[in-house]
Amino acid sequence: MKRFTLDAQLEKECFLLVENEQFMLLLMDNALIPWFIVVPKTDKTEWHELTHSMQLQIGGVVNQLSEFISDEFKPDTLNTATIGNIVKQMHIHIVARYYDDCYWPGVVWGGTQKQPYPLEEVNKISTKITSLYQSPYVKAINK
Repeated sequence: MKRFTLDAQLEKECFLLVENEQFMLLLMDNALIPWFIVVPKTDKTEWHELTHSMQLQIGGVVNQLSEFISDEFKPDTLNTATIGNIVKQMHIHIVARYYDDCYWPGVVWGGTQKQPYPLEEVNKISTKITSLYQSPYVKAINK
């Protein structure tokens, strides 16, 4: 089996929080907004190209992560998107949005306002996410 390699742009702009056989979970290095990215380990670039089974698995991960983001960050709304105009590798953005965030009401991708995360904050988020992905649900979809 060919080794999965994360796109260089995502690797440069994000922190890796979780990796298993099915996906990687990233945190965009921009403390202005909670922005997570799920990268399925596939060579497919479009959602409809994934097998139905993989769609269900990744959909479950996106739903669980969305619930975590809603509970943890209390956003006004969540933006979920598979936009691959720059990064061609399949990836799903889940972004907590607030009516008063610096990007509102526009999109976050391509925004110029950025603030790197302090490492202690990344570690705090990583610890919470890691415990989330130790749950029985995730083990079941990753068997």
